[in-house]
Amino acid sequence: MTTVTLELPSDVLLATRLTKSELKVELAIHLFDQGKLSLGKARELADMDIWQFMQLLGGRGITAHYDVEEYEDDLETLKRLGRL
Repeated sequence: MTTVTLELPSDVLLATRLTKSELKVELAIHLFDQGKLSLGKARELADMDIWQFMQLLGGRGITAHYDVEEYEDDLETLKRLGRL
């Protein structure tokens, strides 16, 4: 897997009052809500299992828009990771 590093000035991170992990979760939620990431990819970014992430979304009033294409993408990801 290839990774990308995002650099933020430390004062920006401090201004959010979030840890790096919390910032990743917030980014995952936002990108999912905007339709930029599938449920599976957003939960990967958040480093949560699917049920934790769905509970988090529900707690924020965000519905899990999960269609057949996203399901198939997630199946492919699981196969690639050897989890299916």
